[in-house]
Amino acid sequence: MPRTRQPVDYRLLNKVSRYYYESDLSEEQIATRLHLSRSKVSRILKQAREVGVIQISIISPSGIYPDLEQQLEERFNLREAYVVDVFDPGSQESVTRALGAAAAHHLQDTMREGDVIGFSWGSTLSAMALSIRPQKYMDNHVVQLIGGLGPPNSESHATGLCRRVAIFLNCDVTLLPAPGIMANQQAKEAVLMDTYVRNAIDMFSRVNLAYVGIGTPSPNSVVLRDGSIISFSQLEKIKAQGGVGDIALRFYDAQGKPIHSPVDDLVIGITLEELKNIDTVVGVSGGPEKVTSVKAALLGGYINVLVTDQLTAQRIIE
Repeated sequence: MPRTRQPVDYRLLNKVSRYYYESDLSEEQIATRLHLSRSKVSRILKQAREVGVIQISIISPSGIYPDLEQQLEERFNLREAYVVDVFDPGSQESVTRALGAAAAHHLQDTMREGDVIGFSWGSTLSAMALSIRPQKYMDNHVVQLIGGLGPPNSESHATGLCRRVAIFLNCDVTLLPAPGIMANQQAKEAVLMDTYVRNAIDMFSRVNLAYVGIGTPSPNSVVLRDGSIISFSQLEKIKAQGGVGDIALRFYDAQGKPIHSPVDDLVIGITLEELKNIDTVVGVSGGPEKVTSVKAALLGGYINVLVTDQLTAQRIIE
C-alpha cells in the first residue's frame, strides 16, 4: 500500500527558516532548540525553499555586471568573465587604467603557490604591472612571452613589464632577450640559436597562467606608434587578409582563425597554438576600438578568462 503523503507543516517550515535566516542560528542550534535531528533541520530548510517559504534574492550593487558576465561565460564557454565598471568607457585611456587595476586584482586573488605566469606586452598589461601590490614569496615564476617591442624604456615593453611584475610578486623571472620582431628570417634564425633565447622559449610549455593584451590593427594601435614594430604597409596587408586583432603579434581574422602573414614568420614569441596549451589564459582588453578583436579572440578560443569594461562587454553580446 503506497505511503500517504504528509501535509506540509508550514508552521514548522516558517519557524526553522526564521531561526536560520533571521536569528542567524546554525542547523545544530536549531536542532537542539526544537528537539530535532540536524538532518531533519536540513530537510526542512530544503523543503522550505522548494515550496516557496524561503525565497532568495541576490541584489547586485551598482558598478558590477553579473548578467553581462554570465552571458559572456555561457556564450563563449569562458571560465570567468570579469566586467569592470569604467567611469568613461568611451576613453581608451580610462579603460586601460581600470582594466589594468582589475587584472592585477584578479591575479592576486587567483594566483597559487608555484604558478608559472606568462605575460605578453602592451599598455593595459603595463597598467596591470603598476597596480600589483607587493607580495610575500610564493615560489612563483614570471615568463616573458614575446620579445621586446618598441623603445626599451617604453612602459609597455615586455621586458620591463615582466621585471616589474616579478619585483612586486617577489619571484624569479625568465626574460626573452631578443626583439619581438626581426628584420628578416635569417636574423631570426640567428637569434634563435642563442642559449638564453632558447631557454626562455622552452619555458613557454611550463606556463600555466598567462595574461595577454589584445591588439587591433588600426592607425592608433601601439604597434604603429613609433614605426619600430611593424610598418603601415605590413599592417595593411594583414588587414587585407582579414586580420582584425592580435595577441603577442599573432594576428587572426573575425572568426578567430590565425592569419599567416610575412610578419608572423618574423615574430619571436609564443604562438596562438602554444597559447591554447596553457591552462588559464586571461585576456585583458577593452575600449571603443577593441570590440571586434576581443570577440574574435573569444571565438578563436585563445583566452578562457576575459577582463573587459561594461561597454565592450555589452557590444560583444549584442
